[in-house]
Amino acid sequence: MALKKVLITVKTYPNLSTKYDELVCTAGFLEDGSWIRIYPIPFRKLDYNDRYRKYEWIEIDLEKNPSDFRPESYKPRDTMDIKLKALDFIDTKDSWYYRKNIVLKKGSHSNLTNLIKEAKDKSIATSLAVFKPKEILDFKIETVEREWNAKKLETIMAKRKQLNLFQQNQPVQEDLFQVVKKLPYKFSYIFVDDEGRQSELMIEDWEIGQLYWNCLKNRNNNEELAVEDVKKKYWDDLAKTKDLYFFLGTTKLHHYRAPNPFIIIGLFYPPKDSQLKLF
Repeated sequence: MALKKVLITVKTYPNLSTKYDELVCTAGFLEDGSWIRIYPIPFRKLDYNDRYRKYEWIEIDLEKNPSDFRPESYKPRDTMDIKLKALDFIDTKDSWYYRKNIVLKKGSHSNLTNLIKEAKDKSIATSLAVFKPKEILDFKIETVEREWNAKKLETIMAKRKQLNLFQQNQPVQEDLFQVVKKLPYKFSYIFVDDEGRQSELMIEDWEIGQLYWNCLKNRNNNEELAVEDVKKKYWDDLAKTKDLYFFLGTTKLHHYRAPNPFIIIGLFYPPKDSQLKLF
């Protein structure tokens, strides 16, 4: 057993995988403030009691992922029978003091050019980072494909049927599991770093996806009003009134290929320091 204690801070919106079905990229911090990625995890198929929350410490049996060169990447030792235990939840008391004590223990990046160099340097290969933008310029909303790739979905459903053939004498759970709905919009922040470099990065956090679906329901399926509500949260509230940091991560496929391999996989938004500075 290689049990690790991890503070969960990242859960991305579920994506489809022909190998693993539906997956969530999970990441967080070890007790020393270093990053760790846990992949693959079929989060929505976990027993309800095992569905960890953000900012909850968990204990999980992990091993280094041999198929992933990124140093922070680990995987459950047994992906078919994931062993994890939920521990303490860290709340937002004292202006997020206890969360900041872990998340910002090793500081944060503020220069995107230098961070990308770290990612491209094979001796370092940084793939997870806390990033502090100097200024957030805009929150962008774009329409995208509304349905999952048909061939990928067909492959997944075929594998489920095949699996059911081997479970004839057991309760069939797969038939009860519905593939997550694909988000019909792409949400991004446009920002500058400490040298004035302007960038646009997509947000793949589970929270923004769930917020959209909740707003759509509350707005009687009016998509225009739903995306307005999302913008109010991510632009009017988080970008303008909070001390906003990005959790950045790379994908394995694009880590060495893309000019900028990072996307926003989560947000950290404690309140701004309200204390007056004396000069």
